[in-house]
Amino acid sequence: MTKKSTAKKSAKKLSKPSTAKSSPTKPKNPGFAPVFSALCGLLAPYQKQMALKSTNADYYYLESREATYKGKPMFFAAVRAGKNYVSYHLMPVYGCPELLKDASPGLMKRMQGKACFNFTAVDKPLFAELGRLTRAGYNKFKTLKYL
Repeated sequence: MTKKSTAKKSAKKLSKPSTAKSSPTKPKNPGFAPVFSALCGLLAPYQKQMALKSTNADYYYLESREATYKGKPMFFAAVRAGKNYVSYHLMPVYGCPELLKDASPGLMKRMQGKACFNFTAVDKPLFAELGRLTRAGYNKFKTLKYL
C-alpha cells in the first residue's frame, strides 16, 4: 500500500460521522443548568400561544401552532445547552434585524451569527434586555402574521 492510499484511507476514517448518541436526559454540562433555566424562563410567557417542540435537559424549542411560512410552522425561539455555552436562538432578530438597533454593546458581544446569543453564566441585566428583545420580536412576528 502506498503512502497516498494510506493517507486517503485515514482521511475517510476521520470523516465518518459518529454513530454514538448522547442521552437527551443528561445535560452536556450540568454547570449550565441555571443559565439554561433562566433563558427558558424568558420564553415561558409565550409557551401557551405556541407549540412547544422539545423540553429535554438540553433543548427548549417554540414554534407557531399552524403553518404560517411556506406551508410550515414558523420557528420562534429556542434555548440549547451545549458543551461550552448555552445558546439563545431568536428568529425575529434574523427576520427583522432592525430589532437590534437599540441593543446594547454587551448583548451584541454575546451574539454569534444573525440570531444566536451565547452565555456561560447568568447575566441578569443582559437577560432582562433579551427578554425585552424577545417581546419586541414576538410582537413583530404577530404583526407579520407569522405567529
